[in-house]
Parts: sequence; structure tokens; C-alpha cells
Amino acid sequence: MKFPIRPSLIVTALVLALLPLAMPNNYIVDVAVRIALAAVAAIGLNLLMGFAGQISIGHAAFVAIGAYGSGIVTARFGWPPVVAIAAAAVGAALIGWLIAKPILRLQGHSLTMATLGLGIIVNIVLVNEVAWTGGPDGMPVPPLQVGSFVFAKVLHWYALACVVLFGAIVLSLNLYASPAGRALRGLHGSEVAARMMGVDVARFKVRVFVVSAVFAAVSGSLSAHYLGFISPSLAAFAHSVELATMVVLGGMASTFGAVLGAALLTALPQLLGGLHGYEMVFFGLVLMLTMIFLPKGLVPSIALKLARRR
Repeated sequence: MKFPIRPSLIVTALVLALLPLAMPNNYIVDVAVRIALAAVAAIGLNLLMGFAGQISIGHAAFVAIGAYGSGIVTARFGWPPVVAIAAAAVGAALIGWLIAKPILRLQGHSLTMATLGLGIIVNIVLVNEVAWTGGPDGMPVPPLQVGSFVFAKVLHWYALACVVLFGAIVLSLNLYASPAGRALRGLHGSEVAARMMGVDVARFKVRVFVVSAVFAAVSGSLSAHYLGFISPSLAAFAHSVELATMVVLGGMASTFGAVLGAALLTALPQLLGGLHGYEMVFFGLVLMLTMIFLPKGLVPSIALKLARRR
């Protein structure tokens, strides 16, 4: 598999590398780490929603599976965190594969409701399995350690989060330009037409669902070790809606749109915290205006306007 060097990737790498120089304190760096980790999950969900056109409002379940999978085996069994993160990703891939076939036979509202049910089931399990998950109160997670090196400083985490985010962007862009990406986009346009062109619709749906689940699980695992604490709210319906909104707000089928959507939805609540209860009203107004005036999402709509001006 080839990974072509694109100007956008070079710019992205430079921005990620130089951004800490413009950050005045560790609080801003902390927000940047949260944005990067959320963007990884959003990019994965964009593969499912933006590329393949399969709507999911239960994808936070896989974030929680990654977080709790890594947290439980490190805290309860003493596994090395790196091994635990890999095991959680494999576990999420297996669960995604097991449920993808029956769920992805559905379409439209039925598919949406099925993915919602997945998130509800995972949330209930996390709340009730107190001995393993800590129940509603959550559980602490050991810090990330690779050999003798412990990721203790926020700048360490920023570097790691940026490397993972950059890898996710490269994989997403490469998939978009590949024959598999063209098949997924054809499936998004019309499943009947894709079948007529020889696309194995069921197989591609399952594959993109599994890949999307792995992205979410890695994001959840890293977030768990970064924050040092996890709770069942990771699998809550509100978190799933937030992930889907990141994709829609930034622009469906746009990798950088998913990153921008994650940045806005993660940073805006922090920036609007001084409105004393009205921050969500302003936040909702921003979303409404974006959907009214930029219906394709921020990145595709802005790119289209610039192209028309040229």
C-alpha cells in the first residue's frame, strides 16, 4: 500500500509540530490533546458515515470499549499499557465484526436505531458490572508507560496524540483515493448501482465498520490513560451524538473536516465556559447557522466557495 506525499500532509505535519510554540500554557496544550484524540475517533466515524453512508449514533460504544478494555487489563491484571491498547483495539474489531453483519443489513432509520441500541447496551453493562468497571462511579486508569518512560507531562501526550492523529489522517486519505475508497463512495451513492458494478456491498460495509471501530477504540484507550479516569458516560448517547456532529459539522467524507469538527466541538465548550449556563445555547446557535449557510459542512462548503471564486 502506497502513502503518497501530499502538500496537505506536509502542511498538517508542520502545523502540528509548530503549534505548541503558540500555546501560552499547559491548559491550552491539554485542550489540544483532547482535540487530537477526539479527532481520531471522528476520522474513523467519517469512514463509516462520510465514505460508506452508514449512519451510526452509537459509536461512542467503541470508544468506551477501548477505554475500559485497556483500563481493566492494566488496572486489574497488570498488563503493559501498550499491549492493553493493542488488545482493546483487537477486541473492538472483533465485536465490530460480530455485530456488523446483522446491523448493516438494515438501512435508514432502522440502521440508526440499531446503532443506538448498541450504545445503550454497552452503557448498561458498564454501569452494572461494578466489580470490573467500578459501576456508575467509574474507575481509575494507570498512566501510559512504554518501557521505563512514563507519559507524565502534557507535552509528551501532545506529541503522542499528534503522531496518532497524523497516522489516522494518512490512512483516511489513502483509503479515500484507493479502489476500496471509490467502492465505498459508490456504495454511499447507491447500493444497487454499486452491486451492479461488482462491489461486494456486504463485505465493504463490514470492513469499514470494523476499521471505524478500531479508530474509536484507540481514541478511547489513549484518552483513558491520558485522563487517568473513566466512567460509563463514555458510552452515553450524548457522546455518540457529539461524535456524529463532529463529522457532519466539519463535512461528510472530508478527513480534515472531521478534524475541524472535533476541534470546534471540543474547544468551544471550553472557550464559552464564561457564559454561565448559556454556553450551550450559543453552541447550538453556531451549529444551526453552520447547517443553514454551509449545509455540506465547513470544509467542503468553504472549498466549494473558493473554487467558484477562482
